[in-house]
Amino acid sequence: MFHKEGHKIIAITFIIAAIGILLAHFYVDINWLKITVQVAFLILLILILQFFRNPKRITKVTDENIIAPVDGKVVVIEEVFEKEYFKDKRLQVSIFMSPVNVHVTRYALSGIVKYSKYHPGKFLVAWHPKSSEENERTTVVIENPVYGEVLYRQIAGALAKRIVNYAVEGETVTQGADGGFIKFGSRVDLFLPLGSDVKVALNQKVKGGIDIIAS
Repeated sequence: MFHKEGHKIIAITFIIAAIGILLAHFYVDINWLKITVQVAFLILLILILQFFRNPKRITKVTDENIIAPVDGKVVVIEEVFEKEYFKDKRLQVSIFMSPVNVHVTRYALSGIVKYSKYHPGKFLVAWHPKSSEENERTTVVIENPVYGEVLYRQIAGALAKRIVNYAVEGETVTQGADGGFIKFGSRVDLFLPLGSDVKVALNQKVKGGIDIIAS
């Protein structure tokens, strides 16, 4: 199953790969070179397919837990001052996604979208300390009956050139549902209430829609 954001790119890549493989078959006489060219086009297609894969995840919906919004590795767990929306201290948990991770963004909790804003910006590497404030990003705040307001931020990286955000202010969203997509490597920051019981550790790998971040 592939994400809808990749349908056009997958189709274009498939056509290019098919043409390239056929041209190599008919017009390249050197056998090793022909095979090399054909394998290169096939690898390109496989890479695009794996990047836009959208595995089905069965989320146990509950207001008691905040789940991982994306696949990746936990790179930050710390108390910070959130400047954009709360303007006070929050517990930040950041998940870094490499190009080989699933890049679907899923809602970490159910509730009402109170804030959704896109910010143009730079394309610093996603683990750069200033990427959360200076890179292209989207900020979304969801109000939940148990946690109150929780903010998550999709952040573009050095390779990510497009962030897709489906959160619309005023809409009710469901934990685990598709909230967006980030193309080609990036990270997502969660800003939780102080005192949240974090269930993950630094460098731990998590699965979006499945693993519990806090409870």
